[in-house]
Amino acid sequence: MPTRFFPAPRSRQTPYRLAAPAVLAAVLAVAGCASIPEPLRGDYAGFPPATTSDQAIGSHVRWGGVLIATKPESDITCFEILGKSLDRQQRPVDYDETAGRFIACQSGFQDPEIYQQGREVTVIGRIENIEPRPIGNYEYRYPIVDAETIYLWPERSDYDYYPYGYPYYRPYYWPYYGYGHFGYGHFGYGGHGHLGIGIHGDHHR
Repeated sequence: MPTRFFPAPRSRQTPYRLAAPAVLAAVLAVAGCASIPEPLRGDYAGFPPATTSDQAIGSHVRWGGVLIATKPESDITCFEILGKSLDRQQRPVDYDETAGRFIACQSGFQDPEIYQQGREVTVIGRIENIEPRPIGNYEYRYPIVDAETIYLWPERSDYDYYPYGYPYYRPYYWPYYGYGHFGYGHFGYGGHGHLGIGIHGDHHR
């Protein structure tokens, strides 16, 4: 019996298979953007407070950290902040490290009972100057930020999440946006929601 040859089956790539990677990439891009609260989105200078030089004055930054002190003055409130690295949601990471201290000031009165020591914030603003101030007997050079937005994060629950945006547990919140004395607020959304207060105001100087 003569040998019969059969052609190899032709690869069939349906339009769905061809489009799937592009659709997935678009979905991931939208999801990554949506996980960042709207007041904190944008592109900013990438250096931390600890490496701020005189040449950086005037740069727009997005820094975050833990409140050390909240000090209302006659027409502004200044926040001393222990800088931290930010995760993918632009929230300060919760472990023992520092990116350097800085001070953020914003026009108006902000209550120290709300902005208590230990609360996490993310700040957007312009570096106005660098000011030496004592920490004990050490003279520390604080970058002073003229803050446009100070975003107060919710206190962390007993079930925390991994640094840099990998969730272990997070409660669900309905979205809420509002305007009031504290400006624009963003109160989370879905499984990666945040219950946060965004404060916007005019430059204080």
